[in-house]
Amino acid sequence: MRAPAAAAEQVLAAILELAPGGVEQVDGDDHVEFALYGAPGELPALGEGEAEVGGVTVSVRGQEVPDDWAERWQRFHRPVLVAGRIYVRPPWEGPAVRPGVEEVVIDPGQAFGTGAHATTEGCLELLVDLAQQRRARGRRGSLADLGCGSGVLAIAAAKLGFSPVSAVDADLAALEATERNARANGVELERVERVNLRDDRPPGAETVVANLMRPLLLRLAPRLVELAPERVIVSGLLDPEADEVVAALGPGLTERRRVSSRGWTSVLVERAGAQPTAR
Repeated sequence: MRAPAAAAEQVLAAILELAPGGVEQVDGDDHVEFALYGAPGELPALGEGEAEVGGVTVSVRGQEVPDDWAERWQRFHRPVLVAGRIYVRPPWEGPAVRPGVEEVVIDPGQAFGTGAHATTEGCLELLVDLAQQRRARGRRGSLADLGCGSGVLAIAAAKLGFSPVSAVDADLAALEATERNARANGVELERVERVNLRDDRPPGAETVVANLMRPLLLRLAPRLVELAPERVIVSGLLDPEADEVVAALGPGLTERRRVSSRGWTSVLVERAGAQPTAR
């Protein structure tokens, strides 16, 4: 399915209702393509040509994939080095032998990728900066990952020294992948629980990371303000959406840094009085 870039998150939200096992995403200059794989009868019957998904007109095409589709799927999940400090790779890629680099090995299972998307990279970059700045203070504090997916951010945060770390998601497959990946990486997460972020109260922490979608972030913003964290990293945002979400967090949280890549933005905001992060 090919969707306009400006409506990508709206389409993705609807697709995940049709295929909760996840999708492959490729970003173009002005569009985003989503690929769903499945046996005959498993995929949504949208037909070829134009269709409406999540209230957005998309173009749809389908084809039989080669016999080596599993290997092709693995090649899609590429390793990524973030800020020279965090190396995220799937288990079928070789390790990184680099001094001072923390390696995070993520098997996506049925849950949303291994960390190569621009929104995840942006969150990781902000976490690395935050960890480096807080090292001088002797502790990095507690962290909550809201919408943990396959656990990339929670596990990276634990490896960077944040403690205790909580990870929550509404998807049971995501929680299973997070627990499995945490064990594989030798890190302990204090809390891995199912939380419906649309309605439930999220866990509190000194640092909250929310790599979600604009509609959910806007709905979640008042509850994040009530939790009164020292800082919040928000992501999952197309570049034009970032200002609206930052404003929804209120005047008590001030923007400290913004990372934009490939049309996606991640933002770190901090409470007044918190020591600014390194840039």
